[in-house]
Amino acid sequence: MGKVILITGISSGFGKESSELLAAAGHTVYGTVRKDCQISEKVNVLKMDLMDAVSIETAVKAIIAKEGRIDVLINNAGMHTGGPIETSPVENIKLQMDTNLLGTVILTKEVLPYMRKQSGGTIINFSSIGGLMGLPLQGFYSAAKFAIEGFSEALRMEVKQFNIKVVLINPGDFHTNNSANRRNFLAPTNLDDPYNEQYSKTLAIIEKDEANGWEPVVLARKLVMIVECRNPRQRYIISSFEQKLAVVLKYILPGKLFTWILADHYKV
Repeated sequence: MGKVILITGISSGFGKESSELLAAAGHTVYGTVRKDCQISEKVNVLKMDLMDAVSIETAVKAIIAKEGRIDVLINNAGMHTGGPIETSPVENIKLQMDTNLLGTVILTKEVLPYMRKQSGGTIINFSSIGGLMGLPLQGFYSAAKFAIEGFSEALRMEVKQFNIKVVLINPGDFHTNNSANRRNFLAPTNLDDPYNEQYSKTLAIIEKDEANGWEPVVLARKLVMIVECRNPRQRYIISSFEQKLAVVLKYILPGKLFTWILADHYKV
């Protein structure tokens, strides 16, 4: 039986591939965008901005008015900034945290009353490998994803009594438009920045890893399986073997040794 699904950020990458595959699988899919984009006609497109609580409320009520329920909420939308913690512009930091954390929280709070009334649902939150380990020169991205981890773990226990499941997705490096979008946020902002040389060196490694990453459709196929699973796991790490190994090593190696390994990879 098809489910009513709300997924955020379908203009490109994971969101676009996932919304189209979910719709093709027979689900009723509502996907949110901030701007007009090309998407399958099988996907119902809604305008919504995670920075605008009114647009979030309007989008959710529109789905309820038409379908009467939301079975699955997929909090996919997000953005990437990069740069040194000390010299990153405050406006970049605020945008990162408001979009990746606060927007997810507000939308989840808007959907939860309906899931409670229908006695069940599934909330799928996108974290990252960067939500399991702090990544140098991506500190605020990691901070936002670490917060999603804690939020999801607490939420899972609170809503279990209402038959609502909470699933975390931890993607590794994928070949999306993240590299291009990150360059829209200038940090360091000038050549006098004491971190400028280090950031340039590390950014090149980050972008190479992303360019060599898997295509978004790999994750989208997995997401369809998770949505259709009766008892999904609490967490899915969708990444290369090396990145999964890094997650394991984070928890079994002495902290200083793991930090050295990670710093060596990013040439810090």
